[in-house]
Amino acid sequence: MLTNITIGQYYPAESPVHSLDPRLKLVSALTFIILLFFIRNFWGFIFTAACVFTVIIISRVPPLFLLRGLRGIIFILLFTTALNIFFTPGDTVLLKFYFLRVTLESLALAGKMAIRLCLLIIGSSLLTLTTSPIELTDAIEYLMKPLKRVGVPAHEIAMMMTIALRFIPTLLEETEKIMKAQSARGADFDTGGLIKRARSLIPLLVPLFISSFRRADELAMAMEARCYRGDVYRTRMKVLKLTRLDLRAIPFMVLYAIGVFALNVI
Repeated sequence: MLTNITIGQYYPAESPVHSLDPRLKLVSALTFIILLFFIRNFWGFIFTAACVFTVIIISRVPPLFLLRGLRGIIFILLFTTALNIFFTPGDTVLLKFYFLRVTLESLALAGKMAIRLCLLIIGSSLLTLTTSPIELTDAIEYLMKPLKRVGVPAHEIAMMMTIALRFIPTLLEETEKIMKAQSARGADFDTGGLIKRARSLIPLLVPLFISSFRRADELAMAMEARCYRGDVYRTRMKVLKLTRLDLRAIPFMVLYAIGVFALNVI
């Protein structure tokens, strides 16, 4: 289940989405996330889901690969949905059991929150799946460049954010290996209640922390061996610049924003 998380992974392919400027993709992803929280009706979610599905087809990323990333948040999805169903006040009561009430308004809110969370995970995964870590670092650093005037280390922050994002699937894979190794020695992670399963994961913390520190030390030594000095005297083999493809993609993002606001008004 841990390897089902797609955030932080990169899927190499030749597609128009992969060829877009990483700065444009990063701004588009941030705009998508912000607009996602402005949607107030199901028509907006249907329109957003259609746009996301279109981008998935154009990016040539297998849809099943993206949907696999939702398996890692099933528990969070179910927990959030249950809270919204039973603890959201409403006037139209459909079911009542002691102090728990299910209303038409709570069901609508739970459905919207579940769809919003799924679209949020898929949209965030699309950014990392179609953008290499180096391109993502350059995009974050470029967008944070104005902060250098006030002493903010934009390059270092961008590098740390990208490394942290990139190591998510690596650490999850390491956790999966440790779980399999301990299961071969008799550890049980699948039986029992929720509390028992949570306690069974405690022995994973020590080897996982040791593995994380070892990987961090190896990465630091590799960067030191390559004379890495941050942004000092650093040049780039590929300079970021907007192309005709990027200019053609900008109107589509504008049309999506207009469509979301128009459907909210309707």
